[in-house]
Amino acid sequence: MGILNITPDSFHDGGEYNTVDAAMSQATAMIDAGVDILDVGGESTRPGAEPVSIAEEIDRVVPVIEALSDLEPPVSIDTRKAAVADAALSAGADIVNDVSGFEDPQMPFVVAEHDAELVLMHSLSAPVDPDRRATYDDVVADVMNELTEQLIRAERAGIQRDQIIVDPGCGFGKSPAESFELVDRIGEFEALGCPVLVGHSRKSMLTTMDQPNDERLSATIAVTTLAADRGADVVRVHDAGENAAAVRAAAAARQPHRAEDNSTGTDDREWPWL
Repeated sequence: MGILNITPDSFHDGGEYNTVDAAMSQATAMIDAGVDILDVGGESTRPGAEPVSIAEEIDRVVPVIEALSDLEPPVSIDTRKAAVADAALSAGADIVNDVSGFEDPQMPFVVAEHDAELVLMHSLSAPVDPDRRATYDDVVADVMNELTEQLIRAERAGIQRDQIIVDPGCGFGKSPAESFELVDRIGEFEALGCPVLVGHSRKSMLTTMDQPNDERLSATIAVTTLAADRGADVVRVHDAGENAAAVRAAAAARQPHRAEDNSTGTDDREWPWL
């Protein structure tokens, strides 16, 4: 999943792709580099980010999504607002990436009405509140329990389980150590019966791994490789080519074992990009 931020203030690439032409150029480059899903966002969730109004967020993302809908990969709308999701799906998006875990109570009903796919992320707050942190007895078990509750909400709204990808929400209310534990144990999330997404790209969880002037790229690639090896189905990243190569390397290393051990457990689902 390639990140396409249509924002002036995202922590890594804010302001770079907030015109239709720039976004299309970046999307084409990401597709050429091996991206399978384009994730479009119009509001930064970095710590301290200013909230964006519904109208402004729609104005940012809808023209880009309309343009991207002519391309082959499915388009995801990264938002926490049901009204934005509704507008994006109407403009041609295929997936809603809800970065708030149904903070907007209307979100599951909008996704169901459009018969869209859903990325359901575990989150304490979006944008991230650096002062808000949960105390976990076991971060994996606790996050799985809370995601289970959200999955039940989604199904009650009419979203089928096989239309949902789960995201444990690295960095959203978790310490770096807890985020790394989520990645290391990502295979345990298969028990939820959904493909699993890891979103770690260039996040502050990687600070302790940085090398001078690296801007967290090397650390991101390392965690991408780890996540893919542990069984993640989707990685959400900024740097498409480098991370696609890491995923291919991890897949090549695991390939001899796949015939005997279907470790992802998702091969029979209707997810053509997985």
